[in-house]
Amino acid sequence: MPEYAILILPSANRVYTETSSRLLRAELAVFGDTVLSAPPSDIGTRTLGGVEYVTFRTDAPLTGSDVAYLSNLSSAYVLFELTGELFRPVTLERLDRFDSDLLTIQKYTGKTNELFTKLLLNLTVLATERPADLTGRALHVLDPLCGRGTTLNQAMMYGYHATGLDVDGRDFEAYQQFIKTWLRTKRIKHTADASSLRRNKVRLGRRLDISYAATKEEYKAGDTRTLTYLNCDTLHTDELLRRGSVDVIVTDAPYGVQHGSRHQDAALARSPRDLLAAAVPVWTRVLKRGGALGISWNTHVVKRDELAGILADAGLTVREGGPYDELAHRVDQAIVRDVLIARK
Repeated sequence: MPEYAILILPSANRVYTETSSRLLRAELAVFGDTVLSAPPSDIGTRTLGGVEYVTFRTDAPLTGSDVAYLSNLSSAYVLFELTGELFRPVTLERLDRFDSDLLTIQKYTGKTNELFTKLLLNLTVLATERPADLTGRALHVLDPLCGRGTTLNQAMMYGYHATGLDVDGRDFEAYQQFIKTWLRTKRIKHTADASSLRRNKVRLGRRLDISYAATKEEYKAGDTRTLTYLNCDTLHTDELLRRGSVDVIVTDAPYGVQHGSRHQDAALARSPRDLLAAAVPVWTRVLKRGGALGISWNTHVVKRDELAGILADAGLTVREGGPYDELAHRVDQAIVRDVLIARK
């Protein structure tokens, strides 16, 4: 049986590095269950030459399609085929359309680790009724609690369309400044329009609309992608996006004891549990049938069974068992982050 070893991509976050091999094993198992030609077996962790690898076996050599999918594992740095004591590198074919600094330049307190964001997006796309779309189509990704845009940037890396909502005006301004500067610095052809966001003549906040292409040739040919940031309460999601217009919803829920929201100049304080109970049905309305939602959250503020119930009540089928039960991990002393994936 062919055997393979994945060298894990180092993370700037020490805590995430310590748990990345376990998360990668779970992610690999999901790839095997959904898009690989055959599920990998004997998935484990081995130390070879003093370095830790995630290893697995297959009944037959990986196909070109298999390699194309595995190239986008969130923490995969190098893939090797093992023959005795010899390592043969396998050429990876990542989807990445842009330089990695799109994901790594921004540094701020509370930023979601970009490798984890990629894992969450991968698992969510693989849970849809068409998991092969991970590498085959320009999907529309929604992050309804997008903060400073890590999910939006990962969607850009994959060549997807992206929409984000967040009520925090400072996050909106920071992301607007970052993405405009980044696009100009990289000389990426684009248009950017910032305007007031209104619904039924009521001002809800602000919006940023960007149209861009990875190359000048694609831009000239009209092969563009869209990036939209709506600075408003996430409970307006189904008023601002068409029903059934989003392929996947990916979000990292607030970790603290309350999440500030502002609507019509009145401050509203919501616990994460109350926020999700109110918002998940709203988000689900804009999700396509057969689409999927992936959410990460702090288990200290909402219990797994309780959040699974909220998703089920909104008409979503939660993925449970096997690798889906192996995604919880510590972020810091106050945060144990877990993941739920569900299909509409």
